[in-house]
Amino acid sequence: MTPPAPTRRSGRWIEHWDPEDEGFWQATGERIARRNLWFSVLSEHIGFSVWTLWSVLVLFMGPEYGLTPADKFLLTSVVTLVGAVVRVPYTFAVAVFGGRNWTIISASLLLVPTVAAFAVMEPGTSYSTFLLVGLLAGIGGGNFASSMTNINAFFPLRRKGWALGLNAGGGNIGVPVIQLTALAVIGAGGGPRVLLGIYIPLVVVAAVMAAVFMDNLASVKNDTGAAKDAARDAHTWIMAVLYIGTFGSFIGYSFAFGQVLTNGFGRTPLQAAYLTFIGPLLGSLVRPLGGRLADRYGGARITLWNYVGMAAATAVLVVAGMRKSLPLFVCVFVVLFMLSGLGNGSTFKMIPGIFQAKALAKGLEGEAAVAYGRRLSGASMGLIGAVGALGGVGINLAFRQSFLSYGSGTGAFLAFLAYYGVCFVVTWAVYLRRPAGQVPATAVAAQEKTQLSYAEV
Repeated sequence: MTPPAPTRRSGRWIEHWDPEDEGFWQATGERIARRNLWFSVLSEHIGFSVWTLWSVLVLFMGPEYGLTPADKFLLTSVVTLVGAVVRVPYTFAVAVFGGRNWTIISASLLLVPTVAAFAVMEPGTSYSTFLLVGLLAGIGGGNFASSMTNINAFFPLRRKGWALGLNAGGGNIGVPVIQLTALAVIGAGGGPRVLLGIYIPLVVVAAVMAAVFMDNLASVKNDTGAAKDAARDAHTWIMAVLYIGTFGSFIGYSFAFGQVLTNGFGRTPLQAAYLTFIGPLLGSLVRPLGGRLADRYGGARITLWNYVGMAAATAVLVVAGMRKSLPLFVCVFVVLFMLSGLGNGSTFKMIPGIFQAKALAKGLEGEAAVAYGRRLSGASMGLIGAVGALGGVGINLAFRQSFLSYGSGTGAFLAFLAYYGVCFVVTWAVYLRRPAGQVPATAVAAQEKTQLSYAEV
């Protein structure tokens, strides 16, 4: 029997969409899903570049701007904060406007912070003005949440780890790309307005490509109840804690790495720019691998051991910082970036798996279980992504306080090391620990079934 083709109505809306049907997926679904994935990646990529724009612009801001290191850490912190907060409404905007339609809108909105930065980026501008324009750049962080929610609906559960990892990794790579572009601009003797002049037309390209090549899914309804149900579910907040450790580290270090090198190791902005892009680049590239490994071995297992690696790398960073060993510090920081990228992929793969397991535990089967899992996982991703991004705020504030108090980043790294230990314990206790033995046999069997399904998420 030939599977039904996607039915459409005007405005590039797809009415019928069933990726779990293998016949449908092979005949038409995969081709459409992949096309939407690639152009979602493009928009999210530009969004990440705009969001992390100020991590680069502060390197251009020499003594003539009159800003202290603490001022710069606070500036990048508020940018990160806004990017985290707007992820919540961006998640639900997909259901209100449609994935394609919201991608066009959100991409076009990126013109606001880039044009504003182009207008004010010069010595003599007040610090309050820089803070205000930095707040505008935070909207670039919201593109991740809407993009992930949209792509989550296009792919079947068995492919979500790869698809979400690729979507997020392609977006994350916007961080090192803008850093490399800034390096080229600085090396050529150009100023910050040259960098902004490159990105303004790219924003327009992303919006136009979304309009031409993407689709809306009618099955993604405006469901405010899903948001409330996701917010009430403990797993949403547990995964948010874990995502703080992975994505919070990635975005926080991306903003702070250059400033740590200039303030802690006396590097010039150009010398720092030669090094800062490496970690975010490799961390972005390995995020799909984290999703792929989670598809194969289970996201909880990959996440657990990933935190062991992150804690070990952070301990070495403390030693390297105390010894002022720049080569060791940079090499291990790059490893920590890569581990954060792997963990980003594995934690986000866990989310749809967890809610699918809950559906099965409730006795749901077939399409009902799939619909339940897709509904809650899509809604929870925005909340988890928002809280996770707040970790980036914490990292920048921790570095700011550490440099103010101790003149180095060592105090901040010790705090991060403790947090990774907490994440290890939470992952093990909630998703991998076997039930206690002093429970009736029937209860143990039921618990083991649920616990094993969580171990595979």
